[in-house]
Amino acid sequence: MKKVHCLLLVCMTIAIGQSNAQSTSRDNTMNNKKSMQRDSGRINKMYQQGDSMMRSGKKSIDDWNTSMSDWNSNMSGQDTNRRYRNNEMNAPDVSNWPEAGRMAVDEITKKYGPADYFNEDELNWMNKGVWKKICISKMESKHSFPIEHTDNMTTTISYKVPVDKMDDLGRFDGSVTFDRTQGLLSARCDKEANNFLALNLANDIVKGKKTVEQARKAFADIVKSKMNGANPIYMQKLTFASS
Repeated sequence: MKKVHCLLLVCMTIAIGQSNAQSTSRDNTMNNKKSMQRDSGRINKMYQQGDSMMRSGKKSIDDWNTSMSDWNSNMSGQDTNRRYRNNEMNAPDVSNWPEAGRMAVDEITKKYGPADYFNEDELNWMNKGVWKKICISKMESKHSFPIEHTDNMTTTISYKVPVDKMDDLGRFDGSVTFDRTQGLLSARCDKEANNFLALNLANDIVKGKKTVEQARKAFADIVKSKMNGANPIYMQKLTFASS
């Protein structure tokens, strides 16, 4: 009997180690306190199962290992289901957002997947595609250039704006902003394609390819061609490499 108890203790120790490794892999954000509480519960369950098997005459180590394997699989499934339910419960609800905001969220989610973090007023994606950050806000800004629309989607790239081009970018489009300290350039519009366009034209200004006036005219012309069924390259992607 003592020998069986020793073997049970050894199996319990191995199973706990395996369970801890699986738990860490499943969720590396679990804090130590919760991990200790979870392990304590698992130890109690395993000990109870061991006693039950001893009383029922199930003394084989193979029987014990089989039982522990089934129990660990069951626990893994429960954890997965719990995480799935939590994700559903925490999914962003934009049903009360303005239509343009809902459309922007739908567009970006379909392309890049769920937001990385969010609250009731905005959703954020980090390091998706060419973007360092995408932020869609419930709050809209009215914008009349080149046509009436609302701005709610801000896309940001790494880009160092020269000091002598800061004023030009300000005159080009108020929805194009920059942070020289962090080396960031952003565009805020209602669609990703329009942000591509704004940043491509901003880069043309910085590189001396277009004047502010030429860039503003090009913006209007390209948007018009898009509305007429064309697919301008400036609205498909960045035509330059972000720094």
